[in-house]
Amino acid sequence: MRGEAASLGYRLVRERKVTEPWAQLVLALRRQRIDAVLDIGANVGQYAGYLRREGWVGAIVSFEPIPEAHAALVGKAADDPTWQVASRCALGDHDGEAMLEVSAESDMSSLLPQAALLQGLSPSSAVVRQVEVPLVRLDGIAAVTGSAWQRMFLKIDVQGGEAAVLAGAEGLWPRIAGVQVELSLVELYRGERPWRETLDGLMQRGFEPHLWLPGYFSRQLARHLQVDVVLFRTGDGP
Repeated sequence: MRGEAASLGYRLVRERKVTEPWAQLVLALRRQRIDAVLDIGANVGQYAGYLRREGWVGAIVSFEPIPEAHAALVGKAADDPTWQVASRCALGDHDGEAMLEVSAESDMSSLLPQAALLQGLSPSSAVVRQVEVPLVRLDGIAAVTGSAWQRMFLKIDVQGGEAAVLAGAEGLWPRIAGVQVELSLVELYRGERPWRETLDGLMQRGFEPHLWLPGYFSRQLARHLQVDVVLFRTGDGP
């Protein structure tokens, strides 16, 4: 077989096992026929960058409220024609304004105050300032609601504000085929919804877990404090 392939100008190689989490995620997006990834809590574009590295070529729309992070995100996406960056905003369950607590580690910023546990475990994540940001519902954004996308994947990394983002997507649920949501296994932000309630709520909507991705690991406690779960709507696969 290898000789025949070589005579035709091809080289056969053993297909590698897909063990790297980002490769697994991209494979799942393709298998589920996702036509757009909505990257909520994009920070400076790390998530989209990982997807592109693993070969995801589909549409990405990124959302980020921190001014400096948003500017960096715009720059990173500038040469990618299928990667859009929405106007600077935070997503929630109503339209208006909100006060964002900006962390020294910008990807730990949140609309919710930090819990004592997070402050004790991660002093480097201390809040350094507050900034007022536009707050919008996802199902009120014309670029999303008016698009042709019918199998959207909703990635949410908003440090405790996941419940509000999900509530603000109400009008889009028929077009959302998958969700990736960060779950805190312990309270890191005051007022965040317990992880089991978030997971149960998604499963009641007809989603089931497909992937569990490692998140924030505490060396001090020797345990995960956050993990990501990827869910797809039951029966939507091939």
